[in-house]
Amino acid sequence: MGVCISTTQRDMLWCGTVTQQTAHKNTMVICVLGRYLLKSSLCSRSWCRKSSLYSAGHGFQPEEIREKLRAYPGGAVDLLTQGDTGLAVLTVNNPSRMNAFSGAMMVELEERVSQLESWTQGKGLIVRGAAGTFCSGSDLNAVRAMSNPQDGMKMCMFMQDALTRLQRLPLVSVALVEGRALGGGSELSTACDFRLMTPDSVIQFVHKHMGLVPGWGGAARLVRLVGDRHALRLLGGALKVDPELGLRIGLADGVLEEGAPQDGDEGAALRQAEEWLSRYTKGPAEVIRAAKRVVSSGRELPLTEALRAEKEVFGTVWGGEANLGALAGKTKHK
Repeated sequence: MGVCISTTQRDMLWCGTVTQQTAHKNTMVICVLGRYLLKSSLCSRSWCRKSSLYSAGHGFQPEEIREKLRAYPGGAVDLLTQGDTGLAVLTVNNPSRMNAFSGAMMVELEERVSQLESWTQGKGLIVRGAAGTFCSGSDLNAVRAMSNPQDGMKMCMFMQDALTRLQRLPLVSVALVEGRALGGGSELSTACDFRLMTPDSVIQFVHKHMGLVPGWGGAARLVRLVGDRHALRLLGGALKVDPELGLRIGLADGVLEEGAPQDGDEGAALRQAEEWLSRYTKGPAEVIRAAKRVVSSGRELPLTEALRAEKEVFGTVWGGEANLGALAGKTKHK
């Protein structure tokens, strides 16, 4: 006996009996379209833009601050990007002053962060100092010249903004701490995801000796890294954190091999840092960058917002080249 079906029913039956090949093609089209729409949605969010911590309502006028800081020259902040590995090296370069930040270097740091924000193929970042010293904070010449509260607050906002953007980069970052990281240098180290120390290195929040507290975001980041009690000990006691103490309290993530930097090869520590970092940057750039984004949102956003951000980042890699390649190759969990 025949069965009569409506046009709508017939269409539904046809949709349910399409060939596997056609279904696979449709799935790929949907995945690509979905990734595009989700990526567009994600990039409209604040964590995907080069957004500032502060606005004009806070008295934050970036160009005015840049002009004031440029009046205090000296040193440089160098950036080397490696397209073949996806790794970049940011070097604080002012050896005659133990790599202290001049005003002009603060502006250069922000400019280098802007470059890295636009580097879409990047996966990892090493932050280091020149000539075997990490960074001794602010150049006292600039500090003395900007000692009034108004200028101090402007510099504070500018550096908080630059270092927060550094921390939010979709790159896995590590501070290579050789020699001493003092004051603002210790704050700079906390803006990285990880910290590697050479055997003779020291991280010290010396701010209290200058009658100050951290102002570049270092205190807030330190509490999240080591907890409030350890943070208070480090700030209140201006304790010298050697590699052993750093590992014990969670400020350091690794110590480079004994003796390597003393072999007369200035690049030995950097090569060790690159090798250490490479374990976290192997794989497609879009996957590594997505991993960093979900960690950044989880670290900074309330749970509900972080979950939504994770969902949107997930959408940018689901059905992507790396995902489809893994499925086609029947990649197994190891």
